[in-house]
Amino acid sequence: MPVNLKIASPKIRHAIDTLDGSLIRKVAESNIGRDDVIALWFGEPNEATPDFIKQAAVAALDDDHVFYAQNRGIPPLREALSDYVTKLHGRPLGIDRITVTASGMNAIMLVSEVLIDNGDNMVVVGPVWPNCRQTVQVMGGEARQIALRPDENGRWQLDMDALFDACDERTRAVFVNSPGNPTGWMMSAAEQRALLDECKRRGIYVIADEVYIRLAYDFPKAPSFLDFAAPDDPLIVINSFSKSWSMTGWRLGWLTHPPELGDVFSILNEFNIASPTTFVQHAGVVAVREGDEFIAEMVEGYRRNRDLVFQRLAAMPKVSLSRPEAAFYAFFAVDGMTDSLEYAKQLIAETGVGLAPGRAFGEAGEGWLRLCFASEPALLSQALDRLEPALS
Repeated sequence: MPVNLKIASPKIRHAIDTLDGSLIRKVAESNIGRDDVIALWFGEPNEATPDFIKQAAVAALDDDHVFYAQNRGIPPLREALSDYVTKLHGRPLGIDRITVTASGMNAIMLVSEVLIDNGDNMVVVGPVWPNCRQTVQVMGGEARQIALRPDENGRWQLDMDALFDACDERTRAVFVNSPGNPTGWMMSAAEQRALLDECKRRGIYVIADEVYIRLAYDFPKAPSFLDFAAPDDPLIVINSFSKSWSMTGWRLGWLTHPPELGDVFSILNEFNIASPTTFVQHAGVVAVREGDEFIAEMVEGYRRNRDLVFQRLAAMPKVSLSRPEAAFYAFFAVDGMTDSLEYAKQLIAETGVGLAPGRAFGEAGEGWLRLCFASEPALLSQALDRLEPALS
């Protein structure tokens, strides 16, 4: 006689099983590639990587830089990055504090792997790119979001008292993305000092995502914790080649951290990726050494786009927004909008313009939409022409 066996289904970790997919992807996925849609939903420069960087990658391939490399990055790139951040911040930042990563996203994940145990928490300043929070969830931790709020003039403000009140005995880090995605907010130098001082007192790390640091419109760069922090302060700074050098698809970033964390990040890089792609790292050396003129021209183009988009959106009756201080996003509220995901889908159907729903950046983003203005001015004007009837 046949025996009825009860077969148990294999399980994956609860933290992974409950991960939410990107709401931006829920808007974009079924519309990618449509000729009739103006896609302004992703945070990506419209310019391709400049030729001098691409040629450096070709030269690296010709020179057979295609083998495994050191876990923390090839020495020429770590040296170039040490020189770069030393110049950028006006103070010495040694190679012992630099670890190269396979993108800024990979750097964020490595930080959560280092700091977060099951049941720990990280306090996150939001609205913020969702992946910053979800790496904490992957590790079995909790991401506690403290929301920026617009003041009476529409400028984003951080309630430092609320941030500190959210920290408890299981808080391992405070995560700050400044300049911020999606808001364009910049944390002031005074706020940075106050945050680092309090975190030092409590034994909490500050994790500073500074991938947009060069994309500031009223200063040569945005304020940075690295402008003043001591080498052994509990500070880890995340950066990337994606935004400043228009290298999103290359997947290259780096961490600036206390020297004693070098061995830890070396081991984690080994377990995650072995090392970042070798020939890409050689192209990164050239980007850092020779890319300042490209960055300056790119930022000036984004400034013109920022002013165009702000002027047009601010004139639409249903829209409220502040002028972005940095990065390349307009984050704007829409009167009467209660579900930004459904509204973004509706806008595609009605106008053919693809925007990111504010709720993708946390509950504090509900009621808002994000438009990426890293695009051609003519295309932005066309998108705004389409949006105007719906937002008026």
